[in-house]
Amino acid sequence: MHIDDFPVPDTTAAHAAVSLAERYQSTAMTAHAVRSWYWAVGFAALDRLDGVDHELLWVAAVLHDIGTVTEFDAHTVSYEHAGGHVAVALTTGAGWTVERQQRVLDVIVRHNWASVDVGLDLEGHLLERATGLDVSGTGYELLPESYLREVLAQHPRGSLAAEFGACVVDQASRKPDTAARRLVDGGVVAKLARNPLETLS
Repeated sequence: MHIDDFPVPDTTAAHAAVSLAERYQSTAMTAHAVRSWYWAVGFAALDRLDGVDHELLWVAAVLHDIGTVTEFDAHTVSYEHAGGHVAVALTTGAGWTVERQQRVLDVIVRHNWASVDVGLDLEGHLLERATGLDVSGTGYELLPESYLREVLAQHPRGSLAAEFGACVVDQASRKPDTAARRLVDGGVVAKLARNPLETLS
């Protein structure tokens, strides 16, 4: 398993998602988003899951935390819902159907679920597992170490643990009824710090 096995979608929406992420997010947060794509497609290959909408998965992965940045932070809804609606706006401009726009919203929202059944939402299942790996180290032992190292070398973690930890704590304090509160109560700050990817990178 290698990075070159998983070419990034070359579409208007895919490029626009990267442009938006790089303009508004920190380097560490955008690298986390891109790593999440590589973990997601790696899990799909590992489990032989067919029918993945790679463009949709890429856009969802790249924008899944965009709702945490100041410019898109919605004070009345969770950051995953806010980010999902950013993705809806972007994909509307890219000419996606309403149904596919709803799918990218669903995938981004569901990445913060405790788990997503593959039968309910294939891309949501993959992104939830991928972000679980990048944040908490869940499933670390499933992907080849050589692949983990290759992705980390190209997209290093940098200050992710401190930055994302502070971000989620802030979200949880201001929006106690959202998934951010569950993440904080579940020890996400400590999980970020002791994620085995921190020492592998």
